Amino acid sequence: MDEKWKEACGVYGVYSNSENVTEMAYLGLYALQHRGQESAGIAVTDGAWMDVTRGMGLVNEVFRHQIPHMDGQKIAIGHVRYSTTGSSLLANTQPLMVNYAGGKIALAHNGNLTNAMEIRKNLEHTGTIFQTSIDSEVIVNLIARSRKETIEERIIESLNQVKGAYCLTIMTEEKLMAARDPHGFRPLVIGKTDGGSFVASSETCGLDVVGAKFVRDVLPGELVVIDDRGITSYPFATEEKKASCIFEHIYFARTDSVIDGQSVHAARFRMGEILAKESGFTGDIVISVPDSGNTAASGFAHASGIPYREGLVKNRYIGRTFIQPTQKSRDKQVKLKLNPVRSVIEGKSIILVDDSIVRGTTSGKIVNMLKNAGAREVKVCISSPPIGYPCFYGIDTSIRKELIASTKTVDEIREYINADALYFLSIEGLQASLSAVDPETMCYACFNSAYPVSHEDDKGAGKYVFEERKKP
Repeated sequence: MDEKWKEACGVYGVYSNSENVTEMAYLGLYALQHRGQESAGIAVTDGAWMDVTRGMGLVNEVFRHQIPHMDGQKIAIGHVRYSTTGSSLLANTQPLMVNYAGGKIALAHNGNLTNAMEIRKNLEHTGTIFQTSIDSEVIVNLIARSRKETIEERIIESLNQVKGAYCLTIMTEEKLMAARDPHGFRPLVIGKTDGGSFVASSETCGLDVVGAKFVRDVLPGELVVIDDRGITSYPFATEEKKASCIFEHIYFARTDSVIDGQSVHAARFRMGEILAKESGFTGDIVISVPDSGNTAASGFAHASGIPYREGLVKNRYIGRTFIQPTQKSRDKQVKLKLNPVRSVIEGKSIILVDDSIVRGTTSGKIVNMLKNAGAREVKVCISSPPIGYPCFYGIDTSIRKELIASTKTVDEIREYINADALYFLSIEGLQASLSAVDPETMCYACFNSAYPVSHEDDKGAGKYVFEERKKP
């Protein structure tokens, strides 16, 4: 597996009576490509018919020949996926689209449901047929089976049965809907264009690309419905302690995005500044592991006065689909993705800044790459605390024993990656980097095991839980 943790996916939605909704959805998914590189899809409706186009690969690969089109189109939703439940297969691509007694519905999901197995077993025992091995299909079936009168009531009844992390864009023939779980694990925003179109996006960068202005965040535990009447809000859950994923600010979100009022760039720059002060490291130059470490490295250089240089060059022409989730050839991965700039590195004492260390394999290869290129010493600074615990809320995480910080001390990790020094940002330093949000509203479970939602139903289930079940 690749060294970095992977975000589950990105969701998008457009409602318009005047603009090309599928073209806007295509551009929005392009902006959210960093959130998922395995598959992409767009569903569209003209108010009567509904169609979906999905495929494996990057957005430009899936829609290489044509963006979906429908005369009179007024609503579209889109999805980019990195698998956290279910294999990377065409059958598991989204948006999901179904016909049911109430009409047609399409759904795109970002997150992970911690009680999906329990619900799925109950539904199967009553005759429900599943055609995928992803947890998102549980939500679709709950909505379809609901006996509530309106679609809003059906969705709310269904969401009150699921636990865990979810951001959803949902489409009927007449309405675009967006929903966020009661803890607000993942980001979801609403925007509006000058032409009057409404947009829902996992990040604000998806608004910017279509010229939409930020209106507001979808609140935790809220269902937002957009139709010809405008926006209607339906709070559906009792107030829970907010627990937004801190890794959105550390790594997942695009640097130009704003999450719950917090600039991602400002947070990462401040992480680097605090990292410089906490570590006290000195050296000749500061370099980053591109691109995820760039902003924190800039902050480190700014606070320390040590010059920032481009010491590693990233090959930007390797599609992320080339690096499959089960790829084992890590040596080739690193050499294809990164190459040292010998004239910058040779003879220097280097401070290498990265956002995290998960298993340590890639970090060790990068350190050795720098030393082989002539670095006199390599001091590694990480802009997050050690990751010692798995995530159950929408990150493709390994089991705990594969997380290097769960079995090794910081000094043992330093030896393992062959660094001359190693420092991880403290949780207190991480919290201090968030200037626009209350740090107490964030989830730090991967660092301290303080899980905000029970994951007992999901414990030991694994990514392929619906594919590996034994026949009764």
